[in-house]
Amino acid sequence: MESLKGKIALVTGASRGAGRAIAIELGKAGATVYVSGRSTKGNTTNRWPGSIDDTVSEIEAAGGKAAGAVCDHTNDSETERLIDRIRAEQGRLDILVNNVWGGNELKIESTSFWEQPREHWDHMFTAGVRAQLMTNYYAIPLIRQNGAGVIIHTTFWNRDKYIGNFYYDLAKNALNRMAYGLSVELKKDGIAVLALSPGFMRTELVLRAFQTDEGHWHEKEELERTESPHYVGRAAVCLAGDPNILEKSGKVLRAGDLAEEYRFTDVDGRRIPPFE
Repeated sequence: MESLKGKIALVTGASRGAGRAIAIELGKAGATVYVSGRSTKGNTTNRWPGSIDDTVSEIEAAGGKAAGAVCDHTNDSETERLIDRIRAEQGRLDILVNNVWGGNELKIESTSFWEQPREHWDHMFTAGVRAQLMTNYYAIPLIRQNGAGVIIHTTFWNRDKYIGNFYYDLAKNALNRMAYGLSVELKKDGIAVLALSPGFMRTELVLRAFQTDEGHWHEKEELERTESPHYVGRAAVCLAGDPNILEKSGKVLRAGDLAEEYRFTDVDGRRIPPFE
């Protein structure tokens, strides 16, 4: 399926996890995907698995088109240069997936606010919320030239319930509100802005934490209700290709609900309900 053929996409924070899978699925659907992040082959953040080079290689192996872009999105000048590069090379940007997130630098625990490290603020807000905000700041003028487009913020949402970690809850709801505010401001430009929430994903870091891999996760009872990152990737493809996407603009959407609506499944053929 090449429902997004001819579209130009940027996925930030795409070295691993949801960003990597979203970039791969967009590439499979025909989009030319710019893959940004700090990790390159042989020089990954915190020696975590995954890099922008790996993501590009997987897109190309599936027959898609992709370009890697080393970018620290906490550095505004690097973000600006990336958007200038896309403008020079493509002349347009149709799909922006704001996935960059620094919140994995410290363990996210369900303890009281006053017992948690203050560094969570910098990791989740400077390297998360602000990084996505500034990517919008530089990218939106380019997207507006099209008279249409889609901006997706990856988030986590559980029907307005408290997530359990003060900083994480505050940051994710800031992203949800960012999507809503931009949806109001960009409605006249035909640009849809959404927040997209996956469930409990089997990312590279989650699999490592449970000392397993994608081939053996079934052996871990704690992972029974998990989904692969490609589940939210397929949700992003459906949203980006929906001709009526403006009807959803400003909303927080869950991958499990979208799977029912658009009738897609995860990589193992399952349709996983939203994580509660």
